[in-house]
Amino acid sequence: MPNKLQRQPIKRLMKGNVKKRVGGIADLMLQVDLLLFLHQLAEEARSKAFEEKSTKIKAHHVRASTKRILKKVRG
Repeated sequence: MPNKLQRQPIKRLMKGNVKKRVGGIADLMLQVDLLLFLHQLAEEARSKAFEEKSTKIKAHHVRASTKRILKKVRG
């Protein structure tokens, strides 16, 4: 797994068809936010699997954790 994502594709996605200026480090902030979300998702899925006494993290653990995390983020 690469240490970081390529910056140019992220910048293109952020700009889209809108002609607005995007800050110089906005793509890096997006990468950090994505990594924090994935870390939190992994932790929640691990705890969900532990609650069910499962040795492996399965797809339904990740789905349940995703719903829980998105509720927290939305407020």
